[in-house]
Amino acid sequence: MPLSKLKLTTCLWFDNQAEEAANFYVSVFPNSKIVRIHRYLEAGKEQHRQEPGSVMLVELDLDGHAFVALQAGPHFKFNPAISFDVECASQDEVDYYWDKLSEGGDPAHQQCGWLSDKFGVSWQIVPSAMKRMLASDDKAAAGRAMLAMMQMKKMDIATLEKAFSG
Repeated sequence: MPLSKLKLTTCLWFDNQAEEAANFYVSVFPNSKIVRIHRYLEAGKEQHRQEPGSVMLVELDLDGHAFVALQAGPHFKFNPAISFDVECASQDEVDYYWDKLSEGGDPAHQQCGWLSDKFGVSWQIVPSAMKRMLASDDKAAAGRAMLAMMQMKKMDIATLEKAFSG
């Protein structure tokens, strides 16, 4: 039997902010939309313990990437062990995504391009240039760029390029 094409969807578990989070992420990423909102039914209330009619799941598309925001209570919390990498072509993109996603987030969780948003989801805002520098055959230059990055919260491409060049 042939296997169907695999479709991976990232599920994010929220206590009670699934719809708010979905609306926020759709506002940040271009070409994004809420696909469908599913609501809890009376059926299964003994297990799910949610009010019938309240948001259960929000399907969203973030620029071609499928996500679902599950509203399922306070049982699980986000942590930085899982993060989303946003590769940016320019400093303007780095600034845009950093500013939008870090607004209301935890400033204590900001280092080397990593940030935690207001929902506790971790993001890495990384310039393409940094990835290119780290992949360089010139290990001394890559090391200088790495050391410069380790001193940053939000990455600054000009500073990274200067360190890379020596």
